[in-house]
Amino acid sequence: MTQVNRTQIEEAVRLILEAIGEDPNREGLLDTPKRVAKMYEEVFSGLQQDPKEYFQTVFSEEHEELVLVKDITLYSMCEHHLVPFFGKAHVAYLPRNGRVTGLSKLARAVEAVSRRPQLQERITAVLADSIYETLEPHGVMVLVEAEHMCMTMRGVNKPGTRTLTTSTRGVFDEDSNLRSEVLSLIKHP
Repeated sequence: MTQVNRTQIEEAVRLILEAIGEDPNREGLLDTPKRVAKMYEEVFSGLQQDPKEYFQTVFSEEHEELVLVKDITLYSMCEHHLVPFFGKAHVAYLPRNGRVTGLSKLARAVEAVSRRPQLQERITAVLADSIYETLEPHGVMVLVEAEHMCMTMRGVNKPGTRTLTTSTRGVFDEDSNLRSEVLSLIKHP
């Protein structure tokens, strides 16, 4: 397991500050390289985690109806620009043979997948695959909606623009009524 090299990040941040014409020794920037290194260690902590690990704890419950955890806040970093994107994930699955996981495990998996240089499309697919392959439910549906700072603060400069991505597995691939039901529940306050 590779750990974040804070010293290397600090050196790189100093070089960036110099490259943009700043003085890394001025009062307001003196501790910036350390702060950035510490922040990167936190925001990229998902690189050390496999989201499937959260689904190893399974409970037997006579429940084969929809499980939906919605509005799971996520923060990630665009791998193209290393600027943040943020939003919500909505995770639904239909248990098979009474195999359910703790609700907090779904939120922890979202965090593990999000905390790395990432694409929204990949977050959505990796979450769906991790749940489908580990819990073996009848089906999984993941919807992620996020605002990307690479579109908000640079480039097209369109604040408030949200991107939605979905991934479906199993019965959610096959049954449009089931997908519609989940989407309506996600929209419901």
